[in-house]
Amino acid sequence: MRHLINILDLSKEEIDELIDVANDIIANPEKYNEACKHKIMATLFFEPSTRTRLSFESAMLSLGGEVLGFSEAASSSAAKGESVSDTARTVSCYSDIIAMRHPKEGAPYVASLVSEVPVINAGDGGHNHPTQTLTDLLTIKREKGHFENLTVGFCGDLKFGRTVHSLISALSRYSGIKIVLISPEELKVPSYVKNGVIKANNMPYVQTTDLESVIGDLDVLYMTRVQRERFFNEEDYLRLKDSYILTPKKLENAKPDLAILHPLPRVNEISVEVDKDPRACYFKQVRNGRYIRMALILKLLKEANA
Repeated sequence: MRHLINILDLSKEEIDELIDVANDIIANPEKYNEACKHKIMATLFFEPSTRTRLSFESAMLSLGGEVLGFSEAASSSAAKGESVSDTARTVSCYSDIIAMRHPKEGAPYVASLVSEVPVINAGDGGHNHPTQTLTDLLTIKREKGHFENLTVGFCGDLKFGRTVHSLISALSRYSGIKIVLISPEELKVPSYVKNGVIKANNMPYVQTTDLESVIGDLDVLYMTRVQRERFFNEEDYLRLKDSYILTPKKLENAKPDLAILHPLPRVNEISVEVDKDPRACYFKQVRNGRYIRMALILKLLKEANA
């Protein structure tokens, strides 16, 4: 059974194929209206989500399928102490594919070991978020036209930002990528990403605490929020939450074709005034998320039924 737990579960060729299918869905949506007719997706969300959960549900419904599931742990048998593996094994009896979000790293992988249907990791703690990465890659491809020889800046919470970790891993597959890491000292990218991905793949990189000093070099700027839910200490969160706020003034020295991405939700790290800038791509990302998840659902269900 094929699952998607880590973005590296997909080859570079498979990612390119998914992007091609997503672009075809955008161009010819009517072709896919009944592609998953009589199929059921279960969305098992053990922590809050707006975009990811609704994006999965919208994707399945747009393919002619059905959706069931829950949106918080309290409304599932997890509140009674049921294990992740038992929940997954049970729900796989009712569905054809599962999308799972969980606050604990590795929970979707545990589910995949017992599930009788494909499991998609919809985010596990601060670890991975592969479908957001596919969304990011589709957006970059549509905005820049290619992945090679781009300078990509990641700004904000690089320690707990699972979207950052997954996207860096995916970009390591492409040639000429330069990584710029912009964060407070306390929220620097973890060593398993820095050493295990960036250095291991000989990716040129720069680390800095100053966004304005590097913004003119960037082709893509990936902003992230400081995540209150990942902190054990409220004082630390309050001290760091306003470390970087992107404003029109800070964009004055940026390239005219810079692509500004953000996985959302945002708090205040991007001023709403930036929304009017043609370089702002984060709401395009939201739309792209539905199309790339449609392509992924099609791929996993096709392989499961082969």
